[in-house]
Amino acid sequence: MAHPLIPQVLDLASPVAQELGLEVVGAVFQTNQSPPVLRLDVRNCHQEDTGLDDCERMSQALADVLETHALIPDAYVLEISSPGVSPILETDRDFVVFKGFMVEVELSEPYKDRRTWLGQLIRRDPEQIYLNLKGRSLKLPRALVATVQLSDQSPDA
Repeated sequence: MAHPLIPQVLDLASPVAQELGLEVVGAVFQTNQSPPVLRLDVRNCHQEDTGLDDCERMSQALADVLETHALIPDAYVLEISSPGVSPILETDRDFVVFKGFMVEVELSEPYKDRRTWLGQLIRRDPEQIYLNLKGRSLKLPRALVATVQLSDQSPDA
């Protein structure tokens, strides 16, 4: 369960991030640490990678805003980091960035007698997800797709 301050932190952090060309993708307040740690994960909206400079700019800007609003009265540590790569592909950007990577597609119901498909990601459009299966192209209806995630398996597995 998220700490009760997280919604207020996000309300303050999101506009700061937006001004810097960043997006807040997660936040956690770890009160079991001494001092407590407020960690936000940010993603650069204009580049594939979120760099140390992005985290530093966000940290400085957000620290000023949090201090002004005195949201957290006691001492705490503010950490800004990159969320890393999520194995789940969700956004249009994910499907462009991971074109050519091996993915596992889980369907909500069987298609051609299978619920799970493993192949190389070609692309996605509003109707289909396209995979390369050992040199053959396969179109999976997006309406049936439950999840698409990166896979380290080979298509022969």
